[in-house]
Amino acid sequence: MATLFTFRKPAPASSAPIAAPTSLGTMRIGLGQLLVEGGEPARNLARAVEQIAQAAAQQCNLVLLPETLDFAWTHPSGLYEAQPIPGPFSDQLCQAAARHGLYVCAGLTERGADGRNYNAAILIDPQGHIILKYHKINLLDIEQPFYAVGQTLNVVDTPLGKIGVNICSDNYLDGLPIGHTLARMGADFILAPSSWTVDYSITEEHDPYKEKWLRPFSILAKLYNVVVAGTTSVGYIVGGPYEGKKSVGCSLAVDAQGVQAQGAFNEFAGQLVVADLARPNRPEKGTDIGLMLQRKGFQFDQLP
Repeated sequence: MATLFTFRKPAPASSAPIAAPTSLGTMRIGLGQLLVEGGEPARNLARAVEQIAQAAAQQCNLVLLPETLDFAWTHPSGLYEAQPIPGPFSDQLCQAAARHGLYVCAGLTERGADGRNYNAAILIDPQGHIILKYHKINLLDIEQPFYAVGQTLNVVDTPLGKIGVNICSDNYLDGLPIGHTLARMGADFILAPSSWTVDYSITEEHDPYKEKWLRPFSILAKLYNVVVAGTTSVGYIVGGPYEGKKSVGCSLAVDAQGVQAQGAFNEFAGQLVVADLARPNRPEKGTDIGLMLQRKGFQFDQLP
């Protein structure tokens, strides 16, 4: 796999000590590994609403739910039955957020005003308002017949910190410019509804996602002192180009110190993983971020 950047040691004469990352309070997050059934939005949303209630009962500030939790990722029914946002599916999540008084970040299939479908993620505040909506940019080739490419990135200020949102393969190594941009926009937390899938024969001892996800999450976390968290669905995939594969959980939260939370790795691991994540202190802005990256040995002038 190609390296997207390299580290180098700064010259001793011009080096400055790099302060250890500091934090400002904590966010209690629920990583909601959710059983998502292809083409069954009513059942999927009912489980999502229940998981929001579970997160509230465990005093979470925010619950992060999987990618396209309504129809499941690349299920053909979403091509014809996707709903707008706001709309009946997002309304159920907004009502649950308001009822339980916490933030909800979740992935849905959106029928856009332009008539196209998008792989969307929304962030809902504790009053039930959608305060951020994002469309996935780094679409896999296999999902491009199902969703149009997103064209915007956003970070929103909240009492918990600045929150940016992307989706699943936006955090592949080749998609890391998306995370770099969210970090440059000031995100303290990058949240990623996801749907990580493997062949049916893969079991826990193989764990092919450790390097695939831990490496890019760690790159962003250590370079920028941000928290990166992804939650994924579980269950066997029925319908669409990935039929016969399975979603395997393994949700992940990483900060500059390393892995802070991880979900079980198997197709039956529907669970809520609760973690207290320190809000990082990120004083650098604008070109000061570039100077900070240079002190860490990041090279802007190198091709992969």
